[in-house]
Amino acid sequence: MKISVIGTGYVGLVTGTCFAETGVNVHCVDIDVQKIENLKKGILPIYEPGLNAMVEKNVEKKRLHFTTDINESIINADAAFISVGTPPDEDGSADLKYVLAVARSIGKTLDHYMVVVTKSTVPVGTAEKVRHALQDELDKRGVNIKFDVASNPEFLKEGDAINDFMKPDRIVIGTDTEQATEVMRKLYKPFLLNNHPIYFMDIPSAELTKYAANAMLATRISFMNEIARLCEKVGADVNSVRRGIGSDTRIGNKFLYAGTGYGGSCFPKDVKALIRTGNDNGVPMSVIQAVEDVNDAQKSILVDKLIVHFKGNLKGKTIALWGLAFKPNTDDMREAPALVIIEKLLGAGAKVKAYDPVSMEETKRRIGNVITYSKDLYDAADGADAILLVTEWNEFRVLNFSVLSKIVKEKIIFDGRNIYEPKEVMENGFVYYGIGRRV
Repeated sequence: MKISVIGTGYVGLVTGTCFAETGVNVHCVDIDVQKIENLKKGILPIYEPGLNAMVEKNVEKKRLHFTTDINESIINADAAFISVGTPPDEDGSADLKYVLAVARSIGKTLDHYMVVVTKSTVPVGTAEKVRHALQDELDKRGVNIKFDVASNPEFLKEGDAINDFMKPDRIVIGTDTEQATEVMRKLYKPFLLNNHPIYFMDIPSAELTKYAANAMLATRISFMNEIARLCEKVGADVNSVRRGIGSDTRIGNKFLYAGTGYGGSCFPKDVKALIRTGNDNGVPMSVIQAVEDVNDAQKSILVDKLIVHFKGNLKGKTIALWGLAFKPNTDDMREAPALVIIEKLLGAGAKVKAYDPVSMEETKRRIGNVITYSKDLYDAADGADAILLVTEWNEFRVLNFSVLSKIVKEKIIFDGRNIYEPKEVMENGFVYYGIGRRV
């Protein structure tokens, strides 16, 4: 089979590479000439463990190709996956201009039956808009070429995307014709053979499934962050509460960790889009709106604790930030709590020294040199009045307190991900602040 994957961002590049790994002939398309040239040289635009090697392997096997020519990519293709960005518009809705532009581009040259698949996260009804945009172009050309649309939302976790694609919890596919179903079934046949669950459904249900899944996960995070705030007031420990409720099989223990709030490319954008979709259809998303409100407040919680500790005066204080990316194993800074923390610290007159194993260049691209970038966690902590653990990278988990004690100005750790044992930290002479922890 041959497919076109249009858009070589996070979703498109992972999708195209993993399909190539199953033996599909994949042509990845992007309008960014420099990005395509870099990909041909093996230079990837994102950091994702294992992806570089898989790209190199499939390019060498001539199963994975990169081009700026969408027309070339759809020649004899069985399916075209639209994997371009859907950034939030000013009103919170998903901006579909890039998705529809791709649909129109396909319609201008399509000369055979093909399934056009929305892989980007898009609101309910987008497949129909894609269908109309593509059909309009065919009508302008005066040709009658059959095509189908489908929805195939992605469920990829940054930092573990290859496993998520190759060993999925589920594959969701929305179609409305038997022919489209058979094309998608053939494409995903390797996953059927490995007994990974594939759910075929109507297109609107597939489109909504993605938003509902992300909104549920975001809800669990905000729920635990709110419980953590209550724990601090009543003297409970959120880790104990988490274990207590997570042992209930109806609840489970995933996404029940208190912290500094969620970020990244998916949860914030998808929560906003679902709220907007509800409002547009006369169904206020009250629970989801509360999830967003809690998360917005949670991103400031470490700075709030810091201000209380220093009695409202952070001017001239040097604060060490351990971690910048919104989560470990990625360089993604989109909606990262660290950006809010940095803004508030600088606004309060503090100086910031930061270290992240991967995302410092991306941070510098976004905010420049308004903070100091350090060579490691101890360099960041040198001379610090307080340490803020923001991202739970593995290298932050075991600390050399004998070294740390000699270089910090004040022995204070604000554990934004609850990865340290309060007792151990305090036994080494440090003041400990966690999120909803009993100390």
